Amino acid sequence: MSWFGRRRARPRLSPFDLATTWQAASLLLDYPSEELRDRLPAIKDAVAQLPPEVAQPLTRLADWLASGDLSDRQTRYVDTFDHTRRCALHLTYYAFGDTRKRGVALVRFKQAFRTAGLEVTTDELPDHLCVVLEFGALGDREVAWKLLNDHRAGLEVLRLALAERRSPWLDGVLAVTATLPPLGDDETAAVAKLLAEGPPGEEVGMDAYALDPRLNPHPAADEASVQGALA
Repeated sequence: MSWFGRRRARPRLSPFDLATTWQAASLLLDYPSEELRDRLPAIKDAVAQLPPEVAQPLTRLADWLASGDLSDRQTRYVDTFDHTRRCALHLTYYAFGDTRKRGVALVRFKQAFRTAGLEVTTDELPDHLCVVLEFGALGDREVAWKLLNDHRAGLEVLRLALAERRSPWLDGVLAVTATLPPLGDDETAAVAKLLAEGPPGEEVGMDAYALDPRLNPHPAADEASVQGALA
């Protein structure tokens, strides 16, 4: 049985439109750079052909990124995603917080990618939303579909946090969630719990995990240290 068959619904977009949406969102939700600014016209041309529910938010975000000073966009990005835990782009953070279980979840992400023939580089953790979206666009759509749906509650918390901040990057997340099934009852309950309590915490035993300065303040797990937890 395919991963699509294990979820409540199949993708509402065609495979081409889904891949285009995920690729555009992956680029637009990444750290703003000169390279990204150069690619914005092509991104806008691509998303213009998509259904309105994804084309409109992606176009708004692209327009905002194209306007204003690049250094301002970069500062706001860091302030939003690197200094605010509620706006984490790392999907496993919402489900597992700063606990040992998150390290195990990161290994499973890597294993899912490897099974599909992709090796994740050390530049980013495998649960980063942009990594998963690009993998779904260019690699294995069904595996990415499962990973995104498995962390649907976390995506919803991210959406709500960005909406509360009135962040322009909300549009990128809106486009992503528009490609997924609506929240189920269990996911709605999980969102409510996350909003009330936050992600799980763990006060002891975190010395096995090295804090990656590139991802501060979100913890990075060393794969070798969590392999034993999978045994």
